[in-house]
Amino acid sequence: MSSARPIRRILIGTLIGCVIAGLIGLGVWQLQRRAWKLDLIQRTEAMLRSPPVPAPPPSAWDGITGNDVYRPVVATGRYRPQADTYTQAATALGGGFWVLTPLDTGRFTVLVNRGFVPPEQRGKVAPPPGTVTVRGLLRITEPEGGFLRRNDPSADRWYSRDVAAIATKRGLTDTAPYFIDAAATSGKGWPRGGLTVVTFRNSHLVYALTWFGLAALLAGMTWWVVRREPRA
Repeated sequence: MSSARPIRRILIGTLIGCVIAGLIGLGVWQLQRRAWKLDLIQRTEAMLRSPPVPAPPPSAWDGITGNDVYRPVVATGRYRPQADTYTQAATALGGGFWVLTPLDTGRFTVLVNRGFVPPEQRGKVAPPPGTVTVRGLLRITEPEGGFLRRNDPSADRWYSRDVAAIATKRGLTDTAPYFIDAAATSGKGWPRGGLTVVTFRNSHLVYALTWFGLAALLAGMTWWVVRREPRA
């Protein structure tokens, strides 16, 4: 019995040491994530202040990454009539739908989120005729569906802006792998553009302090137990 006790103490000590090291590692990782998030926020804010650039043509589609999200872009073309797609939306104006309409630029087609409409306006907001110039923010496709809800193309029921699925449903060709969130216009009618929410959750410092705190608490409890054991 006496020979087994030191071995058990070594195993328990090793396990506690590994747990403490793991907690410290998680804290360091959260600090690294925080630095990355702060850099992302800074780059995005600078990009939002930059002048719009032409919407990326087919030759640039393979180079589009998450770093291009929220880049101001401009595109000129004609809206395809009777090809609107309504996707579920929750905005500062309440619940309703985003209205996505294909814009034919002459070289390629890009889906434009013309803005938000309440449920009673669904199907009543035809796109403007003729050549139009759209300014807005580049957004990356949102495949499959929304939270706990999957898109149902066969029923034309959409919970996310899945560019590829919408293009297939509408029979579009040469469609950009992104869509454009149209900027706000001076009018007060529907659809209402300019409702893009540009926010980044940054709680990494809280998480880091939590992991470091747990590591310190476990180390303190271990020291207290070790100190009291000889007396016991």
